[in-house]
Parts: sequence; structure tokens; C-alpha cells
Amino acid sequence: MHADDAYRLLVRNVSDYAIFMLDPAGHIITWNLGAERIKGYREEEVLGEHFSVLYPPEDVAEGKPQRELREAVAEGRVEDEGWRLRKDGTRFWANVIITPLFDESGELRGFGKVTRDMTERRNTEQALRESEERFRLLVQGVRDYGVFMLDPAGHIISWNVGAQRISGYEEQEILGQHFSIFYPSEDISDGKPQRELREAITEGRLEDEGWRLRKDGTRFWANVIITPLFDESGKLRGFGKVTRDMTERRNTEQALAERRRLLGHLVEAQELERRRIAWDVHDDSIQAMVAVGMRLQLLAGRLPDEERATVGQLEESVRASIMRLRNLVVHLRPTAIDEHGLLPALSGYLRDVTSTWGITAELTGDLSGEPPTATAVTIFRICQEALANVRKHAGASRVDIRLTSTNGGTLTEVQDNGGGFPDQVNTDPKRNFGLIEMRERAETAGGWWSVTSSREEGTTVRFWLPDPPPEASRDV
Repeated sequence: MHADDAYRLLVRNVSDYAIFMLDPAGHIITWNLGAERIKGYREEEVLGEHFSVLYPPEDVAEGKPQRELREAVAEGRVEDEGWRLRKDGTRFWANVIITPLFDESGELRGFGKVTRDMTERRNTEQALRESEERFRLLVQGVRDYGVFMLDPAGHIISWNVGAQRISGYEEQEILGQHFSIFYPSEDISDGKPQRELREAITEGRLEDEGWRLRKDGTRFWANVIITPLFDESGKLRGFGKVTRDMTERRNTEQALAERRRLLGHLVEAQELERRRIAWDVHDDSIQAMVAVGMRLQLLAGRLPDEERATVGQLEESVRASIMRLRNLVVHLRPTAIDEHGLLPALSGYLRDVTSTWGITAELTGDLSGEPPTATAVTIFRICQEALANVRKHAGASRVDIRLTSTNGGTLTEVQDNGGGFPDQVNTDPKRNFGLIEMRERAETAGGWWSVTSSREEGTTVRFWLPDPPPEASRDV
């Protein structure tokens, strides 16, 4: 096959590009399969037509087809992207290259025109631009977070409304500044800003909380996340930085921690005073009452029958008083914890209080060791309050208490089979003093507390207390 014939065959059968030739006036004189596929015209329909038939009316009215031919002659070629028309009148986005064709004598013989349908690529690029624009607007509009970008050296190259609100800098003031401007002088002296960038690159991200500076020099407590940004080749293009003002939360947490510290001291002082009163009642009042009872027994044996009944009644009153005093001691301070440990003390208390309720009670324990005294007393107190709620509100026929050693502490569950709370609102600790007391005791001891309740399954109080380290354990 002759080379010219092979070349014409190649051009004619290319389907991804419209390749055709125009005469010097712009009339179509050749047409290939790609042109037919892209534009919809068959060869016999389009040969002889002026190529302006492929342009939208507004371009034709503006003289764009003729202008492109003149520019191609003047510049040696012209490349354009814009809307073109198919046979059915629909538009497509085209990349067009027009090349003037001269013979050996320099005479213009026509133009070569190569057109590619770029509609899909344009739609993809436009969707990407719109997505990027939406994301930019989102980032720019976020008010609760300072979201901005640094160049690889740490200079600020973008700024959003949240960053302006938190730091006080306008965009035009801050762009180009090094981000170390936000750090206190002691952090700058320590090289913290540069170190954070290095750590972000090494670890893939960096998160930090600490003091930062506003424009007016005041400090705020910030949560900061720095993320290195790499391009497709792996080259560092900069850093994304997200900052949140946590000052209010930090102040709240500190106030809460201080409140719990004071409450802890109060509970400790309360337990110490209860223990002192309990031991005084146990060692003095109860022992004295026991001695009185014994003397009344001896006296009754020496009296005539008619007076013995009266003394017996006195002795019975003394025994009842001793029982009430012992119950008082248990409520003031579970002395059995000191004498026998948590499980025996709690088992005895559970048996005593539920025996008059007409419900079944069971205590199970899977403890790896005896909790420290302070922890044991707190567990006992919370169980006391939980059982008081069962008696007052549950209408239960059974209550189970389970203690388990787990996660370096003791998990306790008090579960009844009663009717549950009337509604979930009543499980809110803010609306029930007994629930408040249980939660405060648990959280003051460094643990957590929760309650779940339903009419079908009753109520379950769960709480976990950590075992404090030996040096932190004190007898209270």
C-alpha cells in the first residue's frame, strides 16, 4: 500500500478525534469516522458545508469561525476550547486545533481541523471545581474552629472565619506570618512550633493542647491538630492546622475537679466523724446498755414473782435499745468492714435490711483481693443508697448485688426486678437526690456510675471504683 493511501486510511478510521479538511474558504472537503461519531453528520451530509455549521448561533453571529481561520493563517495554528453543535442541535465541549495548509509554493490550500469531544472531562473538572468551591466555602464559614494552611516552612497561606474569631487577626494581617506568632514566648524559646511540624511529618499528624496567644496578647487554651499535606509525588506542600478554643471547657473541668476535690475532703471528714461517733456509741453507750441489761437479769432472779415481770419488761426495752443503737452504728460506720472485710459486711447488711421487706436478696463476689478501706466504704455507702431506693420505689421481689474485680478496680451492680422508673426522666441524676449522691460518691472516688431502668427488666445501678495506689489509700 502506498504511504499516502495508508495515511488517509489511518486518518479516516480514527474514531476518538474528528479529523477533517477545509478548503481556503472554510468548506468541509474531507470527513472521517471520528467526525461522524462526534458530530453526528454522515460524510455525504456534510461535505461542501461551511464549517460554521458546527458552531453555536452566538459564535456565528460574532464571526468566530472566520476569525479563527484568519488567526490560524497569521499565527500558524489556532487552538480553542468551547461549545460546538452536533447534527441534532445538542452542544458538546470541544478542544479544536486548526492548522493552515500551504503547498510548496506557499499558497494556502486549506485547513486541517482536529476536534476532540471534551464534554465528559469538562463535566468532571467542573464538578471537581464546584466540590472544591463548596469545601472552600465550608472551611471559610466554620466559626468554631480555626482552619488554615501553612506552607512547608510554617507560614500562614490561608485563613478562615473561625481562625479570625479565635485569634483576633484579620486575614490581611496574618497571611505570610509564621504560625509561631500564636505561641507564648516560653514555647518559642523551647522550639515548640518547629518541633510540632517535625513531629507531624514523622507521625503523620500531631495533636496538642496548650496555651496559645490572641492578637491582643491574651492567652487561650487550645486543642491543635497539625496534618502534613503531601502531593501525589510525595512532596511536602504544607500543613493543615485546625485549632479549637478550649478555654471554657478547661475552666469548667478545673472547676469540676476542684468541686470534686472539696467534696472528697468533705466525704472523708464525714466518714471520719461517723467512725468516731460509731465507735463511741459502740464502746460506750452499747457496752453500758449491755451491762445494764445484765444487771437487770441478775436483779430479776432475786425479786418476787410479782415484781419480776416489770423488771423483765425493762430488760426487753434495754435489749431493743441496744438493737437500735447497733443499727445506728451500722448506718454511721459499717464496723464489720474493719473487722471482717467488704463482702461479709455487705452480706450481713443485706440480710438484715431485706429480711423485713419480704424480698429475696443475694450477694455474689468475684474479687481478686480486698478493696482498700476507703474504696470499700464508698461501695458500701452506694449500695446502701441503692437498696434504699429499691425499698422506696421498686416494688421488687428480688434484688441481686454483684461485685467483680476488673480494670484495676471494683465493678458493682445492684439489680432489682421491680417495675422500674415511671419514665426515663426520673433516671436523670439531676432530678433525684439519691441518684445524685450515688453518682457524686462514685465520681469523687475517681470512678463512674450509671443507671438503667425499664418496666420489663427493673432497675440496674452500676458503678466502678478504681483501687487507689498504696500510697493514696487511707483509712477513713
